[in-house]
Amino acid sequence: MAILSGLAYAARMQETEPHSQTLPSPSLAQSALCFGVVVLVIAVGLFRFGIDLHVLMFLCLLWVGANGRWLGLHYETIRTLMGQAISRALPAIYIFILIGMVIASFMQSGTIAALMYFGLSWLTPSLFLSVGMVLCALMSVATGTSWGTVGTLGVVFMGIGEAMAIPLPLVAGMVVCGATFGDKMSPISDTTNLAAMSAETSLYRHIYSMLFTTAPSFLIALLIFTAIGFQYGNANLSSSAISAIQEALRAEYRLSPAVTLLPIVLLATLSIKRVAAEVTMSASVVLAVLIAIFYQQSNVAEVLNALWSNTAATTGIENLDNLLGRGGIFSMAWTLILAIMALALGGVMHGVGFLRVLLSGIIARVNKVWALVATTISSGLIGNMAMGEAYISIILNCQLFKEKYESQQLDPAVLSRTVEEGSTLTTGLIPWTTAGAFYSATLGISALEYAPYAFFNYLNALVAIGMATAGLGLLRKTTA
Repeated sequence: MAILSGLAYAARMQETEPHSQTLPSPSLAQSALCFGVVVLVIAVGLFRFGIDLHVLMFLCLLWVGANGRWLGLHYETIRTLMGQAISRALPAIYIFILIGMVIASFMQSGTIAALMYFGLSWLTPSLFLSVGMVLCALMSVATGTSWGTVGTLGVVFMGIGEAMAIPLPLVAGMVVCGATFGDKMSPISDTTNLAAMSAETSLYRHIYSMLFTTAPSFLIALLIFTAIGFQYGNANLSSSAISAIQEALRAEYRLSPAVTLLPIVLLATLSIKRVAAEVTMSASVVLAVLIAIFYQQSNVAEVLNALWSNTAATTGIENLDNLLGRGGIFSMAWTLILAIMALALGGVMHGVGFLRVLLSGIIARVNKVWALVATTISSGLIGNMAMGEAYISIILNCQLFKEKYESQQLDPAVLSRTVEEGSTLTTGLIPWTTAGAFYSATLGISALEYAPYAFFNYLNALVAIGMATAGLGLLRKTTA
């Protein structure tokens, strides 16, 4: 998720809040009640009554705001807390808009079509899941963004998986596994930098520490996808069906990889060079638009309008037409509005201190290392559920657990990696987080559907707790 610069984001998070009212500290009982009702409203409303998440977020905002008012906070203070959370995430909101344009422009330029065309030739159903996971991981490591990987390769693999008659929730789970692995391990990822900085350890010490738990988790998930993939070895489309799709793509686009793949090459190259994500994506959009106009010979107005709202293609294959018509700023509206509301909710929950009070008593009672690791991971999950995104959760949990890890003589890199295992890896599994909403909107599969197949994302937590129980991979503090 290379959405925010870790340095700038952490600096803003640590600034003194500008509202003048002194914030009262909530009681443990009120904190538990406040958080419990938020979870209950979302769970019951979503699973029992099928109420839209936006409405549920609004109800939760009313509830949390009422709790803040009960503590004596002025309305202006509550509004300030909401506004600060949204303003801190403005770079993420810019990325939401840009990702919509990236997807649409890549559709118009034939980039996605070319990847699908050649992918159908190279991949087989039995190896599709395992190879796809590795490719998503490599791209995410190179670019530092799980969002960019999901929005490009993820869309391609969804199309190929559908053509190969592989269940789409399974394909989406594979994409999320590979993308979040790369995002967690990439030195140019914002969450990686943010976790290292918040725990006060060096970036590469943090990455080295993560290898102990992340590498075996990735290998286990890869083996699972390989085993599942072989079950679909005989479920391949007939050669005539594959040929029909390829012919339809060839009739709709000019597919020379030397031209059509240039936008994705530019995207990866600029990301590796650590060019700002906004600049990187904007440059890729411009290049893709130029290719669509001059190489694909598309109408200028149609190409530019597609950046707002793309339209279905005309290949004659309905599913393929719908896939190639995805993207555009408008396609991100549902996700963007949900993200803004979730950020506002998280701003109040964090600013008033409900989570801090709720967890402080638990932390004081944790004495064993394995229990400390398990509590940290659980706290990251709870933070994501309450605040709707991983950034505040990472910073908050590093602050909450730092002294406890020091008292256990654990290296700060153990804290930073454990916080990532609880925050970075779980955020995409929760439907109302920014990542979960984005993945769902981009892949066309809800987080509840793909979460059971995102093996790596929850295996990593189990492996981390198991290794801590066995005393493995626990780096200890050393004297500088």
